[in-house]
Amino acid sequence: AIAAPAYAGIPLTHRKHTPTVAFITGHEDPTKAQSGIDWQALSTGIGTLVFLMGVKNLPRIVQKLMENGRPPETPVALVRWGTTARQQTVEGTLETIVDRVKEAGLKAPAIIVVGNVVRIRQTLRWFEDRPLLGKKIVVTRARQQASDLVRRLTELGAQCLECPTITVGPPDSWAPLDEAIENLSGYHWLIFTSVNGVRYFFERLFASGRDVRALGHLKTAVIGPATQKKLADYGLNSDIVPETYRAESVAEAFKSQPMQGQKVLLPRAEQARPVLHEELTKMGAAVDEVTAYKTRMAPESGEQLRAYLESGVDMVTFTSSSTVKNFKALLPADQLQSLMENVTVASIGPITTETAIKLGFDVHLTADAYTIPGLCKAIVRFYRSH
Repeated sequence: AIAAPAYAGIPLTHRKHTPTVAFITGHEDPTKAQSGIDWQALSTGIGTLVFLMGVKNLPRIVQKLMENGRPPETPVALVRWGTTARQQTVEGTLETIVDRVKEAGLKAPAIIVVGNVVRIRQTLRWFEDRPLLGKKIVVTRARQQASDLVRRLTELGAQCLECPTITVGPPDSWAPLDEAIENLSGYHWLIFTSVNGVRYFFERLFASGRDVRALGHLKTAVIGPATQKKLADYGLNSDIVPETYRAESVAEAFKSQPMQGQKVLLPRAEQARPVLHEELTKMGAAVDEVTAYKTRMAPESGEQLRAYLESGVDMVTFTSSSTVKNFKALLPADQLQSLMENVTVASIGPITTETAIKLGFDVHLTADAYTIPGLCKAIVRFYRSH
């Protein structure tokens, strides 16, 4: 009764409009001998009226109010699914609101707000003006990493449907990474290509009894601001942060470094793209690429994913090539085309887009900056232009 109007930009009392408010059921017990509502008192004695469960009885409510002295030009608003991503508000006056609600097709559940405070909505409305309000967006990222994307999209008004297509976990064996940590003194560079690489590397570093002092002689490089921030959480600044967030850009940044004879440790995901390793090797570096973590498909998401698509969604987001591959693998091949009909596909960057296209997806937008904030900006821009 209070939150829904507030999310529609309607304060129930206001010093310039009214100091009084009343809450009324909009659907009395039909077996009662007579109504318990004093329509005369409500119509002339209370500034703001909030009716609960009254959509079906809207014609009777407005009729009673006008019969008992409430002016026909009194503002009225109905708020449906208040405070949720499905919120919808229809405005009018006592004289026009029944027709406007019928035209809008608005049905229960909704509340009815009657009074001059409804006019304030024109300047205070905030929730419904968010660019992604009402959009159902599937987030396929691993659950451990999805929170930032979900939070940002939700703040923009979207209804996020979390359906991780991958899970992130330790490799089959820690031996290669542990051996590399034992021999840290022999390396010149430490390169991280993901937040997970940083996380699992430091887990094993600390498990070995060492701390960040063991890295004091090393130079570091990262892909992307999220990885840079994660590294900074452990007290280390990165010596190289490329202009764009992909392996090719890191390789380009290293061209200004004397890499001949340099030994590089590259802790990363199993089966990662070989571009960085190959380019650094061409520059004369000796690269040890070790598995720090492993991504696996999340088969338990298949049924939920199919249910989401069957019920209707507006967009699916892909944040890596793995999310695309696993998304396709989780769905029946003969149903993929029909399930994705009229679904917008958003990609975090060109590599992910290339993978999606090869697998038969139509990609409608690709982020310019290959980050979660960049993806969110691209999604907003897409919907604003459409």
